[in-house]
Amino acid sequence: MQRYRILIDGQWRDAANGAVFASENPYLGEPWAEIPDCGSADVEAAVDAAARAFDAGVWSGMKPSARGLVLMRIADIVEQNADHLARIEVRDNGKLLAEMANQCRYMANWYRYFGGLADKVEGRVPPIDKDGVFAFVRHEPLGVCALITPWNSPLLLLAWKLAPALAAGNTVVIKPSEFTSASTLEFLRLIETAGLPAGVVNAVTGTGPAVGEPLVTHPRVRKIAFTGGVAAGRRINELAARDFKRVTLELGGKSPNIVFPDADLDAAALGIISGVFAATGQTCIAGSRLLLHEDVHDIVLEKLLARVRDVRIGDPMDPETEIAPVATRAQKARILDYIRIGVEEGATLALGAENLDRGMTDNLVSPTLFTAVDNGMRIAQEEIFGPVLCVLSFRDEDEAVQIANDTVFGLAAGVWTSDMSRALRMAERIRAGTVWVNTYRATSYTAPFGGLGQSGIGRESGSRAIHEYLEEKAVWLAEPRLVANPFIRR
Repeated sequence: MQRYRILIDGQWRDAANGAVFASENPYLGEPWAEIPDCGSADVEAAVDAAARAFDAGVWSGMKPSARGLVLMRIADIVEQNADHLARIEVRDNGKLLAEMANQCRYMANWYRYFGGLADKVEGRVPPIDKDGVFAFVRHEPLGVCALITPWNSPLLLLAWKLAPALAAGNTVVIKPSEFTSASTLEFLRLIETAGLPAGVVNAVTGTGPAVGEPLVTHPRVRKIAFTGGVAAGRRINELAARDFKRVTLELGGKSPNIVFPDADLDAAALGIISGVFAATGQTCIAGSRLLLHEDVHDIVLEKLLARVRDVRIGDPMDPETEIAPVATRAQKARILDYIRIGVEEGATLALGAENLDRGMTDNLVSPTLFTAVDNGMRIAQEEIFGPVLCVLSFRDEDEAVQIANDTVFGLAAGVWTSDMSRALRMAERIRAGTVWVNTYRATSYTAPFGGLGQSGIGRESGSRAIHEYLEEKAVWLAEPRLVANPFIRR
């Protein structure tokens, strides 16, 4: 058993109460690490450390270019240790080693990108319409930011938050998921040599009620960035609203993946598989609603079944494995419940019937495909977060748009067509933060990411993301002079 500790004010320590909990390997079903089980006392200490560091200006007062160099060093450390970090993530969340290694290598780009952006945030001089005054606008860091990350891609989604928060000059307290805390703590251990002053980055571990809520409600926390489920996001938003705190919430999705008759159907079939069965479906952008034009419905369906029937399921460390286990026993139970719901609702279980007989002996879930799905069914409206695909049929563009937008979510969508005019029309009409055409699951540090409706608030990545962690201030300068009437606004 590997023993991890939390990071507060540059010091590694146990939880104040001395408690720990075990992190379980999803594939082996065995505990492999001990994580501090923190409480409100640890949150208080972490926020106090971050607040002291912010007030002292050890980071916010540093030249932006110097902050950028620290982020560049973090990027180098991440690249050098990507395989090591990936193996820890696989032990924690059970995802494929190939995917996590690729993620860990790629996430270095966020630190390098925002490191380069740190000294590119420029103020502006608005053309003021008043005589004798001059005004300019400056951007200032918010203060202490709480970064709360999920269990499906802990380090990548931390990078989306940590890199812009630090580039902007803020200090942070990180709270990873209680199911996948080890990789975050290991990452913070590795970057100790990057040059971050003590107290700038702190981390506490534990459950949402014991750690998350005290962190969100702490009076010195000015911003919360969260990726996770809708229920938790709603609770965070409610708590943050009490003190008018800034939030970025990246929540769930029920994304449509739409195939038109003129699409490259072989490419579309691979994109569909990538969209919902990669990462064992444990991704907020999963293309879990497949909309097939009635003219190619059966053709595409057969292509899917032919490829997915023989998919390799098993050990995530094995390079031949294509479907790894889901992250937790509770998540597997949730997925199986939805499969039962789909059957009860009258959808046709075309693939994955063996899941209902598997029980809870392991965390493996086979790819599951429902046909004859109505968009009003629960399996078509609620996020399952597993390898479950709902297949619907449509006649024309208007019906495809109507079905696609008939959801409380609005995170992502896919469109498969060789007609670029149609692609542009669909991209305009679909309500989603991201629309992919002839591809799926593509993200970049240069492009904004986020959703509409119950998919969340705000955007991550891209040059504008740094402004999610900055406050705008107007400064007015005037010569001392007598005013005609002090009781009238100038």
